[in-house]
Amino acid sequence: MARAGASAERHFVNRIGWLRAAVLGANDGLLSTSSLIVGVASGAAGSNEVLLAGVAGLVAGALSMAAGEYVSVSSQADAEQADLARESLELATQPKFELEELTQIYMNRGLDRELAAKVAQQFTAKDALGAHARDELGISEITIARPIQAALTSAAAFSAGAALPLLTVIAAPTQYLVPAVTIASLIGLAVLGALGAKTGGAHIWKATLRVTFWGAFAMGITALIGKLFGTIV
Repeated sequence: MARAGASAERHFVNRIGWLRAAVLGANDGLLSTSSLIVGVASGAAGSNEVLLAGVAGLVAGALSMAAGEYVSVSSQADAEQADLARESLELATQPKFELEELTQIYMNRGLDRELAAKVAQQFTAKDALGAHARDELGISEITIARPIQAALTSAAAFSAGAALPLLTVIAAPTQYLVPAVTIASLIGLAVLGALGAKTGGAHIWKATLRVTFWGAFAMGITALIGKLFGTIV
């Protein structure tokens, strides 16, 4: 006899909210800060100037990520609350219509009318608004918008990602600053890509190669721009 929970399925959808914000924030922090540092360093700036630019990039980027996520997810939360308020009013004023609507939803998913009506009645009796939120609007505890959580996660993740190239600037000799930051950042991006894919249940090598390639491309472009402007100035 199989042990209880031995064959339990593992799903990752409950991680979507924080995982998206964390992976996006860390990748953005690492890539944008390392690209900024490589661009400034390629323009023949000293290590102090490069470090200052990197710290400024970290602070500005973390605050920007937090503000952007908060505004974006708050808009989603406002839309969800408006939909729930509208649904609550309809449940109070048109209960028979809403019950039939729920029945139709379950019929469209494959249940016959008798069973669909029974399921709709039982869900309505237990938590009518919750049933409509989940099955009609697609709003659930897993996917509901959480603005503050998204903002804090993005800011913290951005700062954590940006810390790697900054620490490399502090540790590396000035003459090896650009290759050291580039190599350390590409390794960091590869690790983040693999970690994000593993946590989300996606293909690890595909995600790793994708984020590493675009990271190298971004740093190469900023290095070229830094070199050109450094020569002109």
